[in-house]
This record gives sequence, structure tokens and C-alpha cells, in this order.
Amino acid sequence: MSTRSQPDLWVRKGRGGQKCFVSILRARPDNCLPSGPLSPLGIRCHVRHVLRLHRLILTDFRNYATLTWRPRAPVSVLIGPNGSGKSNLLEALSLLVPGRGLRGARGADLPRRGGPGTWAVAGKFSTLQGEVDIGTGTAPDGGSDRRVFRLDGTTPRNQAEIASRAAAIWLTPRMDRLFQEGASGRRRFLDRLVWALDATHAREVAAHDGAMTQRNRLLAEGRAEPAWLSGLEDAMARHGVAATAARMALVRRLNDVPIRGALYSAFPPTRIGLVCAIANRLAISPALEAEDWLRATLAANRARDAASGAAALGAHRADMTLTDLETRTEAGLASTGQHKRLLIGLILSHARLIAEVRGFAPLLLLDEPAVHLDEDRRADLFRALRVSPAQVIMTGTDAETFLPLADHAEAWRANAGELRREPGFSTGSPLSSDGGTC
Repeated sequence: MSTRSQPDLWVRKGRGGQKCFVSILRARPDNCLPSGPLSPLGIRCHVRHVLRLHRLILTDFRNYATLTWRPRAPVSVLIGPNGSGKSNLLEALSLLVPGRGLRGARGADLPRRGGPGTWAVAGKFSTLQGEVDIGTGTAPDGGSDRRVFRLDGTTPRNQAEIASRAAAIWLTPRMDRLFQEGASGRRRFLDRLVWALDATHAREVAAHDGAMTQRNRLLAEGRAEPAWLSGLEDAMARHGVAATAARMALVRRLNDVPIRGALYSAFPPTRIGLVCAIANRLAISPALEAEDWLRATLAANRARDAASGAAALGAHRADMTLTDLETRTEAGLASTGQHKRLLIGLILSHARLIAEVRGFAPLLLLDEPAVHLDEDRRADLFRALRVSPAQVIMTGTDAETFLPLADHAEAWRANAGELRREPGFSTGSPLSSDGGTC
């Protein structure tokens, strides 16, 4: 659904910022954060600081026994055939921010085969708070499916501490069929976009899903205990409305990002839609009324949900759409090349939104971005990356594809768990973290 014609949406933070309540209001309360639209920025937006990766260390991660890599150019290209470890390096970087990384892999899949069964990834960054070391890897107890974070050598209070210092967004070949497959992948994609701007969003989604799982189990076992079910449905309502409101705010802000300027002119303007019964209710009702409606509907649906084995209503039923505004083509009906262009444009718009809201541009991790793009569209992408304030790390199989960026990018060839400089590209210089424009 489009939120452009709806009243202004404000996200209200509760005491201590721990809970998120949402209301559709006509005036701005003092304790609310604006969710959109963005101020008119024209063609450029100011970035106070640029997040920079200065060093990456891998230990027994995937096919790397040990690796220390120091990128020195605004754009780094990792070259090599399939299976050489290019995407593994991008995955390692994606694990330095909260979440399950760009592959969504289980912890047990991350240690190097033939290694000790543990793994670690560490990065040194320049951030708004100064230089920081962020690390992640196998938990001290050796549990293969649990990983821990380290921030400057100590355990952070929570993952929000990591998220406040670093952000990364990515594009992978798996996303080429994002709008041809099921809604769950699109919902996870949307939630990752939200999470980059709202570190509490993951907790809201997890709390909703946890309560839903317990409710499903009770109904499946025939244990219709009213008080217990009511408590779980209350949790689903509170957290489901908060999660949905955060999704609505992100959709609205992305739809309002200016599309002019060198960074975006080559990519079609898009509109995101949120397909969600809770969002429809929030568009016409205050948050507390939406919670009451969701709570009552869940209670009324107990028998039906018990029969089907799943909740018919909740934040887990949301879906997103993406439409090319120039041709009015929905992403699900677009050609492979059109679909890729739509996604690239969306990722670049999201990077710009992060820079505007948070004051720094995120890391851009692009896995095989040139695939499915013809020569002219690749040139458009490379021009956009030249003017982007974000540090870009991307992969490809052939060095020749990226030669138009040779004066701006460094290239490294991945082979047998090692990286070696590719001749013909920039050798780089120490990366600056000074601000810029986007």
C-alpha cells in the first residue's frame, strides 16, 4: 500500500527508548521522531562522516584459514571464478553488523572445513564515534550455532551498540528472484532495510514471532487456556503493531527519497508498497486502537488458526511490492535485467537515506552486481558508484568488466584462501573518513 496520501506518521519512543508506540497524528508531539517525508534535499545530501573499513581479519572462516586485508580505495573489486571465496569475504563483512549475514547461514556452516571448528571475523573501522574494532565469531562455549560480538575487545551490552556504529547493506544473486518467490524472502529483505535505521526493529519482530510460535503450539496441542492465549495474543498485538509501524515509516521515507542527481538518474524511480492488514488498520486508526483490533481478531480466530496450524493474521503475513514508476511495471513481471536495475536503484536510495538520517553512509556489499546488466547499464552503475559516498566492496568473475573503474577502484584476485592485487587498477591510498555528499 502507498502511505503518501496518509496523515503524517510519527514513531513515539517510550520511557528509556525501550518500547515503540505509533500513532497517526496531525501534530508533532515533543517525544516523537519524524518518519517522513524527508526534507527537500535537491540533488545532494550532506554526509558528516563516512564509515570506512580499514582492516579485515578472518580466522578459519569458510575457505580462509587466515587472512588480513587492508582495502585502500573507495571501491574494491574482488575477482575470481565461482568458488574462489569472493562471496565468503562479503559474507564475513555482513556478519560484522547484527543479523545473520547476507546468506542467512547457520553458525555451523561458517567454520573452515578441516579447521578447529571455530571461526572469527574482525574489522577495524572509522565511525562517527572514532576508530573502533568490531569482531564476531564462535561463542566461548564452542556452541556452533551461537556467535558473539566484541566491541573494542569487550562484550557489548547488546547488538544495538554494534548497529549504532556500523551499517552494511548488500545485493546478492539470490535477490535476482526476490519478487518471483515467496513473501517471506521479501519480508526479510524489507526488515533488513528497516533494521539499518532502527536497531530496535529486530527485537519487535523476534518478540512477535516468538509469541506467535508459542500460540501456535498451544493451539496445536489443544491446550486452549484462555489466560495464557490472551497473554500471547497481547504480545503479538503490541509487537506486531510496532514492527508494522516501523515498516510503514521506512516505506514512506524510501518513497520520498529524491531521485534526481547523478547517483540515481540512470535507475528507474520506484515505489514500494506494503501489503499488510495491520498497516491498513494503522493507516486509519491510532496504534492503541490497532492493537485492540489485532488482539480481538486473534482471539476470535483461535479455532480457525488451530485447524490450519498457523496464525492467519499478524506481522508475519506482511509482503512488499516494488513498481517501476516509469513503465508502471511491477518487479514480479519485470525482465531479469529490469529487476536488477530496480533493486540496484532501491539499494542506492536506501544508502542515501541512511546517510541522511544517521550522518554516515553504510558499507555497500555488491555480489556480482554486473550480472544481467548490458554494457550501457553497467556504465550507469559504475558512474553511480563513483559519486557514492559509501565504501563499496563488490565481486565479479572477470577483471575486464570493471576496467572502466580502474582509476577509482582497486582489484584483488581471490584464490585458494588468499587475495592478491590485480594489475591494471588503482593501488589506492589511505581511506579518508571525512564527510561528503550523496
